[in-house]
Amino acid sequence: MRDAIRLFRRFLPPYKGTIAINIVFNILGAIFGIFSFISMIPLLRILLNKGTVIPEYRDIDISIIPFHIPREDIMNNLYAFIGNLSLEHGEFKALIFIGIFLLFMVLLKTGFTFAASYSMVLIRNSVVRDIRNKMYKRMIALPIGFFSEERKGDIIARVTGDVTEVEHSVMTSLDMFFKNPVIILLTISAMIFMSWQLTLFVFILFPVAGIVIGLIGRTLKKRSLKGQNKMGEILSTIEETISGLRVIKAFNAENVMQVKQSKQNNQYRRIMNSLMSRHALAHPTSELMGTMVIVMVMWYGGMLILNQKSLLDFEQFMIYLVLFYNIINPAKAFSSAFYNIQKGLASMERIDKVLDTEVTIRDNENPVAVSKFNNLVEYKNVWFKYNEEYVLNDVNLKIIRGQTIALVGQSGSGKSTLVDLLPRFYDIEKGEILFDGINVKKLKLKDLRGLLGIVNQEAILFNDTIHNNIAFGMEDVKEEDVVRAAKIANAHEFIIQTDNGYQTNIGDRGSKLSGGQRQRLSIARAILKNPPVLILDEATSALDTESERLVQEAIYNLMKDRTSIVIAHRLSTIRNVDRIFVLHKGKIIEKGTYEELLALNGEFKKLHDNQFN
Repeated sequence: MRDAIRLFRRFLPPYKGTIAINIVFNILGAIFGIFSFISMIPLLRILLNKGTVIPEYRDIDISIIPFHIPREDIMNNLYAFIGNLSLEHGEFKALIFIGIFLLFMVLLKTGFTFAASYSMVLIRNSVVRDIRNKMYKRMIALPIGFFSEERKGDIIARVTGDVTEVEHSVMTSLDMFFKNPVIILLTISAMIFMSWQLTLFVFILFPVAGIVIGLIGRTLKKRSLKGQNKMGEILSTIEETISGLRVIKAFNAENVMQVKQSKQNNQYRRIMNSLMSRHALAHPTSELMGTMVIVMVMWYGGMLILNQKSLLDFEQFMIYLVLFYNIINPAKAFSSAFYNIQKGLASMERIDKVLDTEVTIRDNENPVAVSKFNNLVEYKNVWFKYNEEYVLNDVNLKIIRGQTIALVGQSGSGKSTLVDLLPRFYDIEKGEILFDGINVKKLKLKDLRGLLGIVNQEAILFNDTIHNNIAFGMEDVKEEDVVRAAKIANAHEFIIQTDNGYQTNIGDRGSKLSGGQRQRLSIARAILKNPPVLILDEATSALDTESERLVQEAIYNLMKDRTSIVIAHRLSTIRNVDRIFVLHKGKIIEKGTYEELLALNGEFKKLHDNQFN
């Protein structure tokens, strides 16, 4: 329960005002509910004790003993009032009066109960919205390295399934925290007022029932955590299946994937069978324990009345039992909420793995603002590793404004890693990267990335219109600017041939377009951004000849008057660059122009011969 309270402390403070209103409504609802029960005592007395002598009114003095409530005098005067009412107007009219009063009390009770429930709905949905927003905000802020270590499906499961589980379990228990304690406390106060002996007996019985219920629910959190982890595995398999469906079919691996998914489903079924069986035990257990307590109270209270050791008469004892039964359902709700909370907290642990992950790549306390690129990008003694082994070793590299440089080397030599360090997708271990003489870690991150344009080997597009993909990340973009960028990128012709032109939806990851068309949209996006520094990660390597020609022409248009870093697999595309750097096992082993590197007869010459011979 402490974990649930900590959870509420994290997310409820913005809604203190609504919570206060909710508590007030719950208190009023509980008070009028108690009055509706107590008002039945005179009714029972009229029906069961016809002809009883009407008592005389007594003076009530509560100043003799501090906090003393003269219960006998209050009940005596209540009976005197109802007796005189019956005597003056008749018993039937007295019953009508009591009935109207009861109806009015119930009307007030239900009205305030609805108002409390409505305010709780607002709180609950707002908290769930805040959790989702925090999850997405943290996901956007986390470094790329976090997602390379986590399964996509498992992350999706946390954002969707785990948040939904918290909504259905922990958040629905908010009502228990704010409503049921009020009902229980006020009802118990009325019970103490009627008979402190019986109420003391109740206090002895309830903890025993709570211990039994608690023992059953202890393992729910652990089992629920297993279930959510297994669901993450299932969603990962589904995501992999959708992404790799071509490969699965091409290699006749349908049965392999079906067996894998079926095994995961069976494991999830066994975990959930165990979890749900214990959860299903909550209601019958709490009902059995509640009935046992009622029976014990009836036995003890009946014994006190029969032995004339209780201040209660028969009618009062009947209403006492009604009041006691009124706290059974809230008490049972506590037990059910306990089970639900254990399930929800397991999901919250998985959510917290994302929320509590440190954002390691962020602005310094006083970041340096930068609005333009003036002179030089320099890598000085740069070392970097993903895990244990360094993938870049003491790299030194200078890129002068206006130059186009190329990075070449075998796969795994560190080319992509090297360019990913400039926009701080990762931070280096040792050394420094200088942007106009300033360490990139000291620059304002948004400003730094605003000066860089990136075109990846695989075009990254979104399930949106062509216009919104080209204008992605930019505000107040004019239509003519989008069209101009598309024309420079050789994309305008195919765009206007689509069904809705620039408002055509391109599908998931641009699936409705060809590879060349997707790449030209990526280039158009970079052209519209108009960055002074451009990073090209072999944008033509996976295209056919015609598409490559169009994309290469678009790239030349994009590179005009810019500082460009090109990752090249096809050496024919970098023949005219200013300088080429050859990487091998994380080190720069050769540098120079195209002709100079051929003359060295080294690693570059070997790469060249492998491609052209």
